[in-house]
Amino acid sequence: MNQDDYFFCGIGGSGMLPLAMIVQAQGGRIEGSDRSRDQGRTPEKFAWLEAHGVALHPQDGSGVTRPDQIVVATGAIEDTVPDIGAAKRVGAAIKTRPQLLSELFNAAPTSIGVAGTSGKSTITGMIAWILHQAGRRPTVMNGAVMKNFADADHPFASALIGGRDLFVSEVDESDGSIARYDPTVAVVSNISLDHKSMEELRDLFGGFTARSATAVLNLDNPETAALAQSMVEAGRGDAVVTFALGNDTADLSAHDLEPLPAGMRFRLTDRAAGTDHPVALPVPGAHNVANALAALGAVRAIGVPLDQAVDGLGTFAGIRRRMEVVGTSNGVTVIDDFAHNPDKIAATLKTLHAFDGRLLVLFQPHGFGPLRLMKDEFIDGFTGLLRDEDVLLMPEPVYYGGTTDRSVGSEDIASGVRAAGRNAEALPTREACGDRLVTLARPGDRIVVMGARDDTLSQFAAELLKRLSDPSAD
Repeated sequence: MNQDDYFFCGIGGSGMLPLAMIVQAQGGRIEGSDRSRDQGRTPEKFAWLEAHGVALHPQDGSGVTRPDQIVVATGAIEDTVPDIGAAKRVGAAIKTRPQLLSELFNAAPTSIGVAGTSGKSTITGMIAWILHQAGRRPTVMNGAVMKNFADADHPFASALIGGRDLFVSEVDESDGSIARYDPTVAVVSNISLDHKSMEELRDLFGGFTARSATAVLNLDNPETAALAQSMVEAGRGDAVVTFALGNDTADLSAHDLEPLPAGMRFRLTDRAAGTDHPVALPVPGAHNVANALAALGAVRAIGVPLDQAVDGLGTFAGIRRRMEVVGTSNGVTVIDDFAHNPDKIAATLKTLHAFDGRLLVLFQPHGFGPLRLMKDEFIDGFTGLLRDEDVLLMPEPVYYGGTTDRSVGSEDIASGVRAAGRNAEALPTREACGDRLVTLARPGDRIVVMGARDDTLSQFAAELLKRLSDPSAD
């Protein structure tokens, strides 16, 4: 990449910040703006960006002044954002984040694209760590912080800067941008209702795997299993690597799963080689065993021996906000978790229920749209997975303005869960939920803070922990 000038609109976002760092590492000059900075939120993040050579501006259009700037916006950017208006006035090029990311991805001779409704960030992080340990110097774009790469100088390690020959990235189906990626290896963890209809999703994922040299697919999910079958029927059986839990017909399968308080043990079977490998995984839950199989299939497809990959997994530190234990105070453990759709919520609740203790769940929906689309799935999921003594608390969804249909809110979910005999409350604000959690909590409980697209949830979880140790603290 040459010395182009890039202006990232919303540079603090979980998808924008790592992309900006990759572009900077490849020679681009970076500027940006962010509404959160203007509102005084997460100041440490913006101080870090400035310390790393990024010029920041208010999100009022004042930073976009030249036609030779390339303005990078999220996929759903609106013309009403001042930076976009300024770009049009001065004749600057505008690219969406998925457009720029896919260009970098497709330019690499070898690429691994990780797709699916759930598990993308964890699988991407596992692949990144295995390849890094194997000396392959991958460049990695993740939507979440990879704890193996986070240190004092890289607190927001959702990108890994490596060489240009190997690019690993999460790819998103929710905005349709998955159609832009031409991967060497296409990983699909699962396909289920999230942001689009099943028909649209089948088309998007089918195209993604069709463009790959190798597709790594999950036989435990009916949709991805059907995708594997359709590739076999199209004469591309040699291009398919399958994985599953407890199913010997898969190329890679996991057996004898043993939950540990902070991880999993299992036996990995490699069908083609007829070999078994003991695996110790330092992250908990059966869903993470499936994620590990996906990662192993992907790295083996580009030549990493299975033994070496299994060794790498043994020191995988996990992904921030994926069942991340914030701490324990007065016998109450606080857990920070990204779960925001029915599949992710189910994975978290099942994993936590492998061990005793009441769950106090705060679920902050990340928008009114998902609640409306998946109202019944949310109600059924919480009803089926909450135990008699568990409590669900929900503030109203995150709302940043605009013309959103607000016809389904948190009380619609909570009342449905209550009607099925479980404990659920909807409160007007997150602060009110926090007060209620502190009142309810007793030794042995686990408080789970769930939600996406809001950096302040982690601060909220940390503040809860403080309040549990000192109930008078705010």
